[in-house]
Amino acid sequence: MNPLERAIHRIDSLQQGSNRVGFIWGVIKKFGDDQGSSLAALITFFGFTSMFPLLLLVVTVLGSIAGRNSSITNQVVNSALSQFPILGSQIANNIHALQHKNLFTLAVGIIGLALGSQGASQASQYAMAQVWNIPQTNRPNYWSRLARTAELFFILGIFFLLGATLSTFSGFSSPKFALRALALVLSLVVNLALYLIAFRILTPKQVGTRQLFIGSVVGGIAWTLLQLLGGYLVSHQLKHASQVYGFFAVVLGLLSWIYLGARILIYSAEINVVAARRLWPRSIAGPPWTKADEKVMSALSKQQDRSASEHITVEFGEQPNER
Repeated sequence: MNPLERAIHRIDSLQQGSNRVGFIWGVIKKFGDDQGSSLAALITFFGFTSMFPLLLLVVTVLGSIAGRNSSITNQVVNSALSQFPILGSQIANNIHALQHKNLFTLAVGIIGLALGSQGASQASQYAMAQVWNIPQTNRPNYWSRLARTAELFFILGIFFLLGATLSTFSGFSSPKFALRALALVLSLVVNLALYLIAFRILTPKQVGTRQLFIGSVVGGIAWTLLQLLGGYLVSHQLKHASQVYGFFAVVLGLLSWIYLGARILIYSAEINVVAARRLWPRSIAGPPWTKADEKVMSALSKQQDRSASEHITVEFGEQPNER
């Protein structure tokens, strides 16, 4: 081996000997095996196209029930848009309820919005099935995924109402450090709960709920930190992009923000898988492959099973020892 190869094998031996480093590399390697960047891009595209119909649906339904200019409607919408720093206010100014003259046209409009806003949920369910390497024959069918989408939207609605309630109480508070810290803690708790519930809804039923906890904790913390830094990140992105792209800089900033959130979701899910199946240590320079490498490669092959009569078996022959 040349000096570079020896150095790589040396680093590989060190990371395999460290439980923490090996786990981190296992998550990164699994993310690459599952084409996590492509899954995040898929969620970003459908998230972007689904966000506006979903917000319009929220505004229309709440506007019909509580009134378009009611405090409840405004608080819920602002709570939803607060997830998008700086961009949220610009979106709010351009989202208006559907104009309806009768109940039939309103119902048709609401159904159309509901169907148009399900893309992000469907893409996320597909991503979770890919991350857990669920065989094609064992994945939920369309109607089951549609029911999960309705369940997810219902839960999101509850969390938006909760966020609106918290923002109402915070409006009577003075901007002291202790109160800001309390608001941060409450936000973290809400994000942790939201991640766990979202994982449970999006992940196929073959995966137990207990296997979703560690990724939910990591995802909730990461999303909370991203919200804290989001204002700076988005404003920095818009400041430079607006000089070249003008109005489209807002679109680019929104896409970047959704993509960051999608990557957090995929990485958090990969943490769940690696921890639940103990998919570490992984080889950097293999072969030879570790037992975890073989488990991942076997799962990737078996997830292509598309028929009940099809049975995929994976065997590994003798591996060359290059070390």
